[in-house]
Amino acid sequence: MTKRKGSLWTLLFTVLGALYLYPIIMVVLNSFKEETAITTAGAFELPTAETFAGLSNYVNAIASKGFLQSFGYSLFITVSSVALILLCCSMCAWYITRVKSLLSKVLYYLCVFSMVVPFQMVMFTLSSVADKLHINLLFFDLRFNTPWTICFIYLGFGAGLAVFMFSGFMKSIPLEIEEAAMIDGCNPIQTYFHIVFPILRPTMISVGVLETMWVWNDYLLPTLVLDIKKYRTIPMLIQYFRGSYGRVEMGPMMASIVLTIIPVVIVYLLGQKHIIKGVVAGAVKG
Repeated sequence: MTKRKGSLWTLLFTVLGALYLYPIIMVVLNSFKEETAITTAGAFELPTAETFAGLSNYVNAIASKGFLQSFGYSLFITVSSVALILLCCSMCAWYITRVKSLLSKVLYYLCVFSMVVPFQMVMFTLSSVADKLHINLLFFDLRFNTPWTICFIYLGFGAGLAVFMFSGFMKSIPLEIEEAAMIDGCNPIQTYFHIVFPILRPTMISVGVLETMWVWNDYLLPTLVLDIKKYRTIPMLIQYFRGSYGRVEMGPMMASIVLTIIPVVIVYLLGQKHIIKGVVAGAVKG
């Protein structure tokens, strides 16, 4: 009976996996087809000698519509946001775990509470504040509605999950290691970067992969915060991927979607073995 249940569960998840993969397979297949084959009933068929377009859709996607510029914006936003989240949230979790005070408890519960607040509740207020907020820093007028500063907004929204996972894993680190480092003359900053930071590697990778997938694929936040006439990330570019007279160019659009998926898949494959390890460590320790 148990073996039969196992077979049924395997069959069920195989079907679910195929359903999830089907749209991706269709996008990949259509990215190699001529425009007419995609806009007709042939969109659900394999490429043939008459409909096969080769790499022309990929060439058109890269060469036009500002793809490389948008790719650069998305890459910078993702790298800066994830780096800021990993650094600030790991240090925050270290403080919360090691300093037993009312402030640390309130800070922890605020981070956890932010995980259950829907983005739609704050998106209009957030976009209004981002448009108006600016800081005069020396000779620079630092505004928060550009790709160079949106990482601070992502830090606020990504801090909840990151602090929660880091705090759970931090409880498994023996306090004696840090005490020994301080006896040897390390100050708190040195203790963190030389002792704590290397130990956090599994959770760092787990949080980094999850946050990268979120920031890279995010469409709503950049659309609300950034000036869409000046700055467009990859998801925004795909939304506005239109030819003359507002016609949607399906071939280059499909190719750009595939090019957008590839970096995230590579990041996930490189860090997948650490994801479960980091999540489990952050969930059961303490």
